[in-house]
Amino acid sequence: MSNTSIRRGTNLPRMGDFNESVVLDAIRRHPKGLSRVELAHATGLSAQTVSNICRRLLDQGLTQESGKQSSGGGGKPRTLLRVVAGARYAVGVHLDPAVITYVLLDLLGTTVARRSEPTPLGTDIHAVTAEMVSAVRALIDDSGVEPERVLGLGIAAPGPLDAGHGMVVDPPELPGWGSVPLRASLAAGTGLPTLLDKDVIAAAVAERWMGAATETRNFLFFYLGTGSGMGLVVDDTVLRGASGNAGEVGGLGAACSTRALVDEAIQMGALGHEFTPTGPQDARRSLDELARLARAGVQPAAGVVERWAIRIGRGVCAAATLLDSDTIVFGGPLWPQMSEPFLSVIEPMVAASPYVKAVHPTRVTSTRIGEHVAAVGAACLVLDQTLSAQPGSLLLH
Repeated sequence: MSNTSIRRGTNLPRMGDFNESVVLDAIRRHPKGLSRVELAHATGLSAQTVSNICRRLLDQGLTQESGKQSSGGGGKPRTLLRVVAGARYAVGVHLDPAVITYVLLDLLGTTVARRSEPTPLGTDIHAVTAEMVSAVRALIDDSGVEPERVLGLGIAAPGPLDAGHGMVVDPPELPGWGSVPLRASLAAGTGLPTLLDKDVIAAAVAERWMGAATETRNFLFFYLGTGSGMGLVVDDTVLRGASGNAGEVGGLGAACSTRALVDEAIQMGALGHEFTPTGPQDARRSLDELARLARAGVQPAAGVVERWAIRIGRGVCAAATLLDSDTIVFGGPLWPQMSEPFLSVIEPMVAASPYVKAVHPTRVTSTRIGEHVAAVGAACLVLDQTLSAQPGSLLLH
C-alpha cells in the first residue's frame, strides 16, 4: 500500500476532529477497504486512537465493515473498513459565461446527478441567482437524495473574486456581475452551507480529491474554458493567494481564452467572418470548428492552434519549474476539443525542458473527470473542507 498521498495524524489529545478526518480520508482513498492496523501504519496514529475513531465513524454511518483480510502467519483475519458512499453528498455549481453546470456528488466523488443550462445573457443578476437556487433544489429533489444528507454547496466561478465576502467581482464575459454576493445569495436561497472559489482552483481540488493527481502532492492544473488559469498545489496545499485569486497566467505568457483564439483565427483567415462570435456560446461553437480544422491538419487553423499551444507550454514549463511540480494536468470545458493538438506540442516541450526534468520526471496528463471538472471541483470543495484534514482558509456560512 502506497502512503505517499495519505495525510499524517497527531496523537495530541485535542486533535480528535483532525485525526478523524485523517482516518476517513485514508479509508476513502482505498475503495476496497483498509484494516485498523493498516490505518495506524498509514496515518501515524496509535492503534487505540485509530480504534476509537473507527468506532465513531461506524456509529455515524460514514464507514462500514467490508469483509476480512488475512493478516499473514496464520493470525486472526483483519476487518476491513470502507466509506459508505451514500452517507453524505455535496452539490457543486460552475458559473461559466457560456453554461451553468450543477452536479451532486457522493462521498467517493461519484456524480449521482447533473444538469446544465445556458448562462442567461441578461443583466438581471437577481433573476439569474434565483434560477440557480431553483436549479440546485431541483437537482437534489430529482436525485431522490435525502436533503439532510447534503453537506453543503460549492460554487466555482471565474475570477476575480472577493473570497472574504463571497463576491464575484466583474469577471470577463459576464456583464452585470460586478460585486455580486453570490455565496450569500445561494446560501440564503438553498439553506445550505456554501463555499465560493475560483473555477480553476476548484478544478485543482477535484483532481487532488479524485482525479489525475491523487498520487502526488505537487502539481499544477491548467484550466481551459471561456478563460484560462492555473490551479497550483504545493505540498498537498492548494495555493489561493492573499485574495483567493492565485492562478492568473497572463504574466507567464500562457493566457488563453476562447474569444482570443477565435479572433486570431478569423484574423489569420483560418475561420470565416461568419464565425465571429456575439457571445461566449457562439465563441465555443466557433472554437469547435477551429479545433476540427486543426486536428485535420488544415492550415492556417493548425498554425493558429500550434502557436497558442507553444505559449501555454512555455507558461506551464515556467510554473512547473518555479513550484517544482511533478505533474501537470490539463482540463476544462474546452479541453476535449483541444487536447490532441495541444498535447502534441506541449508534451515534447515539457520533456525537453532542462528545468522541469532536471531532478525528477514531470508527468503531463489530461483530467480524468471530464469537461465538468470545475462543477465537480465545486462539490469537492465542500467534501474536502468538511471531511479532509487538509488545512484551508475557506469559510462556511
